[in-house]
Amino acid sequence: MKKVGLALLGAGTIGSGVLKVLKENGEMIKNREGLEIEVRRILVRDKNKKRNIPVDPDLLTDKPEEIFLDESIDVIAEFMGGEMPAFQYIRDALRQGKSVITANKEVIAKHWDELEDEARKSGAGLYFEASVAGGIPIIKSVRRSLQANNILKFMGIINGTTNFILTRMSEEGRDFADVLAEAQRLGYAEPDPTADVEGYDARYKLSILSTICFRNRVAVDNIYCEGITKISADDIEYARQLGFGIKLLAIAKKQNGKIEARVHPTFIPLSHPLYAVRDSYNAIYIEGDMVGNLMFYGRGAGDLPTASALVSDIVTACQNEGAHHRTRLDEEAVAFEKDWKDEYYLRLVVSDKPGVLAEIAGILGRHNVSLDSVMQKLRGNDKATLIFITHEAHEDWINGALTEMRSHPSVISVESVIRVER
Repeated sequence: MKKVGLALLGAGTIGSGVLKVLKENGEMIKNREGLEIEVRRILVRDKNKKRNIPVDPDLLTDKPEEIFLDESIDVIAEFMGGEMPAFQYIRDALRQGKSVITANKEVIAKHWDELEDEARKSGAGLYFEASVAGGIPIIKSVRRSLQANNILKFMGIINGTTNFILTRMSEEGRDFADVLAEAQRLGYAEPDPTADVEGYDARYKLSILSTICFRNRVAVDNIYCEGITKISADDIEYARQLGFGIKLLAIAKKQNGKIEARVHPTFIPLSHPLYAVRDSYNAIYIEGDMVGNLMFYGRGAGDLPTASALVSDIVTACQNEGAHHRTRLDEEAVAFEKDWKDEYYLRLVVSDKPGVLAEIAGILGRHNVSLDSVMQKLRGNDKATLIFITHEAHEDWINGALTEMRSHPSVISVESVIRVER
């Protein structure tokens, strides 16, 4: 039986979940894995604060050095959130030779190379399964079960807040602001929801997962990012009429030595497996050259699903002493594609007069963009709404056409531009 000393950085929702898992399933882990995991220190900001579950007050400390310098502590689990001081604490722990488990996608996405360098120097391990898709074991699956494959592409719903909002908008016909307020009341969205609704949270996760899938570093700055704040109930309804639903997708593809990585609202067919992913659930749809298509589905957040992934990493760290996993990247140079090809949904408000539809179609044609379907809706007050689904076109072609449209005297506004993935 191997005894391991564990310290926790943070005792909030996720920290309480880890404590609950260790309390309820610790004996099972001990019998199955031959590990006795003992929590020896918990770093908190306020030792007198009431906790979600009972905690021995003697374990609490507000002095991080008491953890980093304690030789009885072998493994440190961090779930403070945010970039600072979490990054500094993780780095200091690795420098002391203590393996670190974290769910912190921002720290890993921004500081991965530096942290792995510190881990390499000290022989410590760095584990972050819970940083992407909560309780879904996507990182371990790619690293350990799909080694025989080149991952060609993947698409994922990896932010539960935005999926909850889009689900309610789609099923109930409500506006974004109304559903966001409900999500905040229910605790699905933070008081400041910017990181979720603008796509930043999903961009951090995409940086991590695409780096692992493609074995090339995909920095946050190489990822196009667009949130869901401009999605309207009208877009949801027109999508339905055209046979699509709208999801915030993280998309990554690698072909011909180029990687494209992007986060944005996306039309997907109502028949696609990802469309069936509702509320705060997450899913990742992966294509490998040998295995074909796979989909991983489950809870992407929450105390116990995230704690499940964290405790799995704690067990892995304890068993991997002297053989810690490193992210081995391919040496081949890659470029990052910005002019990707997609179909597009375009919604415009135009003057309701003869010839306008033909003029707009002509603008698209001059920019090499052909049309798959067209809808026209009268709005009154001499205005009409035009809805287009294009055939596959380059991003640059679409942007060129939009620039010309916005200066056309009959175009009152370009309301929506949403990419389509079939």
